[in-house]
Amino acid sequence: MGLSSEHVRGVALVAAATVLWSTAAVYVRLLDLDVWAIQAWRSLFGALSLFVVIAARHGRATPRAFLSIGWKGLAAVVPSAISMGAYVAALRLTTVANVMVVYATVPLIAAAVAWFWIGERITRRTTIASLVALAGIAVMAGNATQPGDIAGNLLSLLMTLCFAVLLVMARRYPDLPMAPINALGAALVAVLCWPLMPAGFSLAGIPSAGELAIMALFGATTMGLAYLLVLTGGRRIPSSEAALIGLLDVILGPLWVWLGFGERPGSAAVVGGALVLGALVWYLAGGRPPKSSTTGASG
Repeated sequence: MGLSSEHVRGVALVAAATVLWSTAAVYVRLLDLDVWAIQAWRSLFGALSLFVVIAARHGRATPRAFLSIGWKGLAAVVPSAISMGAYVAALRLTTVANVMVVYATVPLIAAAVAWFWIGERITRRTTIASLVALAGIAVMAGNATQPGDIAGNLLSLLMTLCFAVLLVMARRYPDLPMAPINALGAALVAVLCWPLMPAGFSLAGIPSAGELAIMALFGATTMGLAYLLVLTGGRRIPSSEAALIGLLDVILGPLWVWLGFGERPGSAAVVGGALVLGALVWYLAGGRPPKSSTTGASG
């Protein structure tokens, strides 16, 4: 039986969103700016792009979409903001390969969070895959001797944990409107990082036109457009298939910076990444992974 056109369209849309997410490190490497400036401007443009997506979907009911998130939605804004901020900071401190290897464990960490928070049973398959993935991260982290690599790995773990919490919240409270939550999370990052920029609120803190254009693309593509694509495509394919397609991010992210900037992943990152990816593919292909949500990438 051939694939339906809807299924093919869903795969294409989710794959396109994954490709956009994988370019985050390229934008970070292109910008010779303080990490706070990158965070503030990227988050500002990301929040604006998400507001446009929400307005396009809700029209005149857009204010209601934000007002209806309730206290649970406000609570979700915090891990959303932390995951966005930690992602960019980690990319500035360590290699893209290191960040992606840790981030790839999201489904397994989400399973652990779900067990601890809402009592979801952890299967033997999940336990085996988690142990193998943990071994992969240990191989990678054990080779980190520079302070930047250690800090970057820790921030990657924080980002992954916060994103896993968002996934579990989306399953625990299926009525949570994730688009407004992510928009508010991005806005919160912008507000918190703005005064920390070297020039603060002064006009001297405004980057050049070229840098602004890069950050506008960074925020609009990796937040707004990617979110819209995965929101549309994710409804047409099984969540397990969407999760497997999302693993392309782990491969493409290091590939782009290797091709564009000569940033080669170390042997420990390659070995650790192979262990993590192998464990995840085995886990997702044979069992039911945690439900995917439309939170978009951690970034």
